[in-house]
Amino acid sequence: MFELQRAAVGYDGTPILQNVSFTVYAGQITTLVGTNGCGKTTLLKAIARQLPLLDGQILLQGRSIRTYDRKEFARAVAFMPQVRNIPEISVRGLVSHGRFPYLGLSRQMTSKDRAAVEQAMQSAGVARWADRDLRELSGGERQRVYVAMALAQGGDAILLDEPTTYLDVAAQFELLELLRKLADQGKTVVLVLHDLAQALQYSDRVAVLAEGKLAAFDAPQQLFEQKILDEIFGVTLCRAPEGTYYLRR
Repeated sequence: MFELQRAAVGYDGTPILQNVSFTVYAGQITTLVGTNGCGKTTLLKAIARQLPLLDGQILLQGRSIRTYDRKEFARAVAFMPQVRNIPEISVRGLVSHGRFPYLGLSRQMTSKDRAAVEQAMQSAGVARWADRDLRELSGGERQRVYVAMALAQGGDAILLDEPTTYLDVAAQFELLELLRKLADQGKTVVLVLHDLAQALQYSDRVAVLAEGKLAAFDAPQQLFEQKILDEIFGVTLCRAPEGTYYLRR
């Protein structure tokens, strides 16, 4: 779905990452991992068109993302940044914001828009909170609402920057299970994670960023067997007999 071709990203003309090339396949979870400051969020922002490339290109469905107009891109790709204010709004109201790319000059939602909002809330498991104030929900519950807003956009891809940050362990796994379910249903998910074990457990492909470049891009099992993550992060990745990944020093 996305194809990165020799992409370079950074700020003020100074690259953080260079010569990054890999393909994000439709209906899969692709996770970006790396040491602090390696450029994970910067690269995700470039894929989301929040930050211009310094070099190379990124294709969406075979077409440069630069050629999409704003609404056209928003209809295809939803982006969930890490830092967000918590607005004074109902759950349904926030999810309705996902329909912005489809609204005309009147900014009035149609019956089709309202149906899309209800379906998105059902898919994300937040319909029971539809009339609740977003501020009343827990961190994990709010993250599910933001996923519902992304689903309401109706696109095929969801990009998430460290969505499990500040969540308790149970909420982290609930959110990752939701993303896994959405990918299994055909959504393309690209996210940044700090937890290596979670990245291997839930991803189809993992992009490992280190020292200003793409150090590896492969399926979790291959990365585990090659011990690339052990070398880069200075940890020992283990796999339990039932297939669960975990870390030890």
